[in-house]
Amino acid sequence: MSDSVHIVEVGPRDGLQNEKTPVSVADRIAFVEALIGSGLKAVEVGAFVSPKAIPQMVGSAEVLRGVSHHTDCELPVLVPNEKGYEASQAAGAKLIAVFAAASEGFSRANINCSIAESIERFKPVLVRAKADGVRVRGYISTVLGCPYEGEIKPQAVVDVAKVLWDLGCYEISLGDTIGVGTPLKARQLLRAVAGHVPMANLAMHFHDTYGQALANLYAGMEEGCRVIDSAAGGLGGCPYAPGATGNVATEDVVYMLEGMGIATGVDMAKLVAATNVVSGLIGRPPVSRVAAALNAKARSAK
Repeated sequence: MSDSVHIVEVGPRDGLQNEKTPVSVADRIAFVEALIGSGLKAVEVGAFVSPKAIPQMVGSAEVLRGVSHHTDCELPVLVPNEKGYEASQAAGAKLIAVFAAASEGFSRANINCSIAESIERFKPVLVRAKADGVRVRGYISTVLGCPYEGEIKPQAVVDVAKVLWDLGCYEISLGDTIGVGTPLKARQLLRAVAGHVPMANLAMHFHDTYGQALANLYAGMEEGCRVIDSAAGGLGGCPYAPGATGNVATEDVVYMLEGMGIATGVDMAKLVAATNVVSGLIGRPPVSRVAAALNAKARSAK
């Protein structure tokens, strides 16, 4: 457990795209800058998607251009199709992400097509990305449960993960979109997928709806997974998963890792400051337990 863990901060994209209150381009750039300033080395900055579908991500090209001088930090963007890929390249993206679901019901509700159809949509993206030297990350949603189909069998996740891996994704992020997973199920899932995709190329993307995310991450780390997706302040949710809270909070992940003797390189005070600013912009306090505790401590010290 003493080796390093790679944190992928997804707040500016996966977090903010599910918040009702839109955040301006200038404020999103400032948020990304603050996150990088706290020591995070991978920050997902936006999504090249339909403005009608996800208006919160309008201006992602400007956000990416605004922070692209950080050459020592990974700045992935989400790309659903060839049109999105072309827009991402015009903005200078060097790292993109594509997404599929492990549940047919969720795929249809989310992007109005089957899992197989969704993969066909981004196959040309992967071909072009490879030719252009652009790295591609693959997301799989609803890996531990679906709001429409209930429990998801690990084999369904394995099937999608194998396709993404074979198509050339360098990393597969396993998303518990509605946060229903528990440690044993998380462990079993990772074990199943690692039979086909190397554990070193898997990431955990766990939401905290039922308060299980940190426990699930710990179980996954015991299996050997060393990449964690998280969002500052626990931003986000899921419009297709009623009641789903946001991603596991980056502050909570950092506190756990540092307490285990795993250096993250993240300055907690700077991370909480970034969280507090964006929380003010969206008009609600962070759901991060660590941010709440440190904010309360700071107030009492005044």
